[in-house]
Amino acid sequence: MTLIDPRLPELDVSRETLDRLTHFVDLLEKWSPKINLVSRNTLSESWSRHIVDSAQVFQIPDRRSGRWADLGAGGGFPGLVVAILAQELAPDLEVVLVESDQRKGVFLRSVLRETGVSARVLVGRIEEIDPLNADVLSARALADLSTLMGFADRHLATTGQGVFLKGANWKKELDAARESWKFRCAQRTSITDPNAVVLTIGALTHV
Repeated sequence: MTLIDPRLPELDVSRETLDRLTHFVDLLEKWSPKINLVSRNTLSESWSRHIVDSAQVFQIPDRRSGRWADLGAGGGFPGLVVAILAQELAPDLEVVLVESDQRKGVFLRSVLRETGVSARVLVGRIEEIDPLNADVLSARALADLSTLMGFADRHLATTGQGVFLKGANWKKELDAARESWKFRCAQRTSITDPNAVVLTIGALTHV
């Protein structure tokens, strides 16, 4: 069956995977009012605003093995969605969820435990943890692109890709990042917001 949205035809998943995503949303709604995982205004639209938005990231890199690290995992977007999809579609992919907030780390581990999904939660500051040497590095609503480039320089493998969801100001952020960094960049319009994009970054070097 196609994953929850006809705009993601490549993601055919089992009922079990859909059940895991549903349980994840249930836990998000339970935990979010206590530790502010996502905006209250978007909680009732979790499928379209968060699940589908994250699922589109999973299908972009041509990577079904190696290490995928999600920075600022917070409420689990896109990292937990990637981990849930990978459980079925990319079982050889190691997913690492990086989060500095201890409470959110507990939430991430709870979702993984209750859904039976394999991933590693690493609680610590992105700037201080050991380099992850990730094949894919993702982030959503974490920082401006210039800051993300610094994180990628530390945690991305030489041949790896950064996959970053960016909003309407993405062109300005891209121009600003190019003042300090040289990189290859491809953009794809977000399926959930025509003004947003998913940027795929590679061949990163400091100017």
